[in-house]
Amino acid sequence: MTGINPWALGVFILFFAATIIIGSSIQWLRGLFGGGKSATVTSDEEWSLGGRQFGAWVTWFLVGGDFYTAYTVIAVPALVYAAGGYGFFALPYTIIVYPFIFLVMPRLWKLAHAGGHATAADLVRARFNSRPLEIVVAITGLVAVMPYIALQLIGIRTVIQALGLPGDIPLIIAFVSLAAYTWLGGLHAPALTAFIKDIMIYIAVLVAVTVIPLHMGGYAALFAGADTSQPVLHAGQGLPYATLALSSALAAFLYPHTLTGILAAKSADTIRQNAVFLPIYTVVLGLIAMLGLMAHTAGIKTDNATMVVPLLFQQIFPAWFSGFCFAAIAVGALVPAAVMAIGAANLVTNNLLPKQKDPVRTSRITALAVKVGALFCVLFLNAKFAIDFQLLGGVIILQTFPALILGLLRVRFSSVAMLAGWAVGGIFGLGLCWMDGLKPIHMVTLGPLSGMISTGLLSLVVNLVVVGLVTLVKPATEAPNMSGVEPQKRTLVS
Repeated sequence: MTGINPWALGVFILFFAATIIIGSSIQWLRGLFGGGKSATVTSDEEWSLGGRQFGAWVTWFLVGGDFYTAYTVIAVPALVYAAGGYGFFALPYTIIVYPFIFLVMPRLWKLAHAGGHATAADLVRARFNSRPLEIVVAITGLVAVMPYIALQLIGIRTVIQALGLPGDIPLIIAFVSLAAYTWLGGLHAPALTAFIKDIMIYIAVLVAVTVIPLHMGGYAALFAGADTSQPVLHAGQGLPYATLALSSALAAFLYPHTLTGILAAKSADTIRQNAVFLPIYTVVLGLIAMLGLMAHTAGIKTDNATMVVPLLFQQIFPAWFSGFCFAAIAVGALVPAAVMAIGAANLVTNNLLPKQKDPVRTSRITALAVKVGALFCVLFLNAKFAIDFQLLGGVIILQTFPALILGLLRVRFSSVAMLAGWAVGGIFGLGLCWMDGLKPIHMVTLGPLSGMISTGLLSLVVNLVVVGLVTLVKPATEAPNMSGVEPQKRTLVS
């Protein structure tokens, strides 16, 4: 870590603080964006879902903002730097997920809109009429999002460390800034400041992928100078590459934060439009992943792979532009982390607690508690790569796939089968992760064949097998509720 450069620190503070201030005061600025609507948050739905009124433009930035995070800018290049082409699994993963969004998410939105649902657990309760299943889906989402928020805190901490601030100060700044931003702004904060975030990241990335290769003599020289093993998959990496991409795609829109972005849209067509245009983000993701290769050619040497991108920027760019890039990365972590905390708070207020007299305050306190949980993940989970936090969350959240996605089918799956699959799949997946030192892949041997497979995918297969077996033994006694409206609908906070 180098000493503090006043230019880099000053530019970072300017852009990072400006984003926090704008997001935190968004309720006072809503008159500029909402046609003079009240600046006061009067309902939990307004704070947590933005009143379900976001159009195609805002939704595109919001969904992209909480889908492409510090995972993108810090963790993916770090994995490419350490493991070569294996780290590019994030590209096919995002490509796989877009058809899934186009086909499945509009159906979920229609059910949620018809029944006034705000969370995945709401939808599951309406489909299966099961309070226990609602509770386990809510708790699963709550637990799964904490390591994902932890990844965002790591992203903010990493760039602040690169600025030269010592000790635990970077982590404290990351936590306090996120807490203030979310508490005051609600979902309107990340929805509107996502514009700022994306513009900043586009500038930083486009300059980086243009200037850095030129600095090294062009892309031909870049690849010639890189270790020839870096851009390709090593022996034995093909299977984990493919299975991680598939499991990550299946998990991506089960998280509370990604589903919050979907449910905040004003129509099903808005979601379809976003599924068509979201691949633009994948192009940017591919360029960002290339930074891991550029770091090798630039001679970056570090044992902490998460520092690769900051060190590369500091070596190539002038101090003031490094500060701008660091601010872009920090804001790129701040915006999605806020949506994650809000999505988790929705689960608690709607599905785990009784109706509240002051639901907005309860949601704010819950979101703060979730961020504290994420802070503990940073402090006590010893993941080798920052990306492992996201993949660990994927193992957990995939256990809700049968209840939420298979629940859209007209097959008579029982709530007992879903609960059994959730329990067995969750214990199996987390048990493998623990035995493998929190690695998201596990060695599987079938006779002469063996290979590393995504732990999340293995646990999902176990879950689905249990669901199928229990359904055969104890089928559902009534037809599935496909309307989205509960037979005896309890009053949601609104």
